[in-house]
Amino acid sequence: MQVGTNMEKSQQGLLSQIIYPADLRQLDVKQLPEVCRELREEIVKELSVNPGHLASSLGVVEITVALHYVFDTPNDKLVWDVGHQAYGHKMLTGRREQFSTNRKLGGLRPFPSPMESEYDTFTCGHASNSISAALGMAVASQNKVVAIIGDGAMSGGLAFEGINNVSSTPNDLLIILNDNDMSIDRAVGGMEKYLLQLDTNATYNRLRFKASQWLKARGMMNEDRRKGLIRLNNALKSALSHQQNIFEGMNIRYFGPFDGHKVEDLVRILKQVKDMKGPKLLHLHTTKGKGYQPAEQQATIWHAPGKFDAKTGERITSDNSNEPPRYQDVFGETLLELAQQNEKIVGVTPAMPTGCSMNIMMKALPNRTFDVGIAEGHAVTFSAGMAKEGLQPFCNIYSSFAQRAYDNIIHDAAILNLPVVICLDRAGLVGQDGPTHHGAFDLAYLRPIPNLTICSPMDERELRRLMFTAQLPNQGTFVIRYPRGRGVLTDWRCPLESVTVGTGRKLHNGSDIAVLTIGPIGNDVEDIIAGFSQQSEADTNISNVPSVAHYDMRFLKPLDEDILHEVGKRFSRIVTIEDGVRNGGLGSAVLEWMSDHGYQPQVTRLGLPDQFIEHGTVDELRQIVGLDKESIKKALRGES
Repeated sequence: MQVGTNMEKSQQGLLSQIIYPADLRQLDVKQLPEVCRELREEIVKELSVNPGHLASSLGVVEITVALHYVFDTPNDKLVWDVGHQAYGHKMLTGRREQFSTNRKLGGLRPFPSPMESEYDTFTCGHASNSISAALGMAVASQNKVVAIIGDGAMSGGLAFEGINNVSSTPNDLLIILNDNDMSIDRAVGGMEKYLLQLDTNATYNRLRFKASQWLKARGMMNEDRRKGLIRLNNALKSALSHQQNIFEGMNIRYFGPFDGHKVEDLVRILKQVKDMKGPKLLHLHTTKGKGYQPAEQQATIWHAPGKFDAKTGERITSDNSNEPPRYQDVFGETLLELAQQNEKIVGVTPAMPTGCSMNIMMKALPNRTFDVGIAEGHAVTFSAGMAKEGLQPFCNIYSSFAQRAYDNIIHDAAILNLPVVICLDRAGLVGQDGPTHHGAFDLAYLRPIPNLTICSPMDERELRRLMFTAQLPNQGTFVIRYPRGRGVLTDWRCPLESVTVGTGRKLHNGSDIAVLTIGPIGNDVEDIIAGFSQQSEADTNISNVPSVAHYDMRFLKPLDEDILHEVGKRFSRIVTIEDGVRNGGLGSAVLEWMSDHGYQPQVTRLGLPDQFIEHGTVDELRQIVGLDKESIKKALRGES
């Protein structure tokens, strides 16, 4: 599709006849290119007004159509990897009429989920899990199972673990490698370079397939002969092409690379390979953003572009010049500033240089920044290795993705108390991406680990100061968490000064109740206290306006014990507020400390409940979980 294509055509076309894949399978194969065109137009039209992940789903349209045409879904299982590829899949599986609710509160989930549809076989908000999950299904099920992995997910360690086990476990799994040379940014690493160079002669593939079918028809293709034939094929191919195929070297039959945008060819190939015994990998080259010119030209920007004009390709953006910056941009600018002052500082990110704004330092100091691909565990251990030899790594990982590096944080950084600064972006509720992406658990899961310093800035200036503090000598492993989105200060640049580790700040004195907060949610408390003061000044007879003392704890570990002693002695009522799970975070730490030191205040803990929070805007979700301003006001007043 070119910019300006008539978006209304699909309303009366083939797509309107397809509710479920069974309807798709009634069409002639020659009609499938038109289905793909209409499906691509529908994705563009819907996402132009209801933002989501655009470029990835555009790139996999033909693969999606071909898979549902050839395989008997939902009896046969499609396991998507990186679920933002699957918008076309949703539209073909009974959800096209509801797709306008995608990522909205109460609407379709942001990623495929078995809780939403029987066509969605597994959770796929995080990358690299499809091969392992699909292998488990293939072992347990009598039906066909296909893993569709792409958008850089082959760089993840779990994908390699899955591939390794696929080769040694009896199964008939088909792996579709959607190779578009991208994750969000340009894909990196040895696997990507290998895939770029990998080539297999199409004639050779056809001859090998015919030979195997001939042997099978004569009862000569048992398991031992199949494996022997693969080994012979590998030896011949290696001798003729001087190129070793890593997949076939692991006894996984390899087909490709083929053009992933020729849907009729894909149907023919899938029909040929789907009944083959043993594990198979089909390598398909695709273009991220395929069919929509702006997305093809700038795939990183159009990964999730926000609202845009579908006809002109113009993105609809507001003037943010007078707004506070995003926390990620404050991180990126400050990191570069620190790196220019301290030559030991290096930056590490697992496939998110643009998402976390490390691209700012990457552009200025490319030799001191490392994008390691979708490999969070490796990012931490790689950083620890550099720290062991005298460098000062800043390792930036989205909070929910850092869960995948938990052991690495403990085993490779904290035990030796190495000077690794772990910056957790997207901490707290993140909104429409839902439970797989909320940074809900980091405070709770990191707090028990010895040797960690854990902190969260209340505003952009505090973020700068904490980053400066983290890179000073003898700080050990230092964790800084901050949310997605914009801060509160337009005048955010401040001198880079140190903060004494383990100290908080008293922001307001009061006599009735002590409020202890950590992170930017403290700004909401400041607004509430200001409102209380205005109420009291306007009407001195108001009785339910409490006198609130507010403490920005700043550090979860170590806690500011001077503040806690003061609070324990002066107040019988304490409210703790955190944008993270209530169980195990700041509130739990304060309760434990009070108990250990003989204080017995009434402690009300506000935070996320013991459940997975679904998708919606951050404001909507805060209201649901009781972290919006009105809920906080009620808690401070002692109202239920």
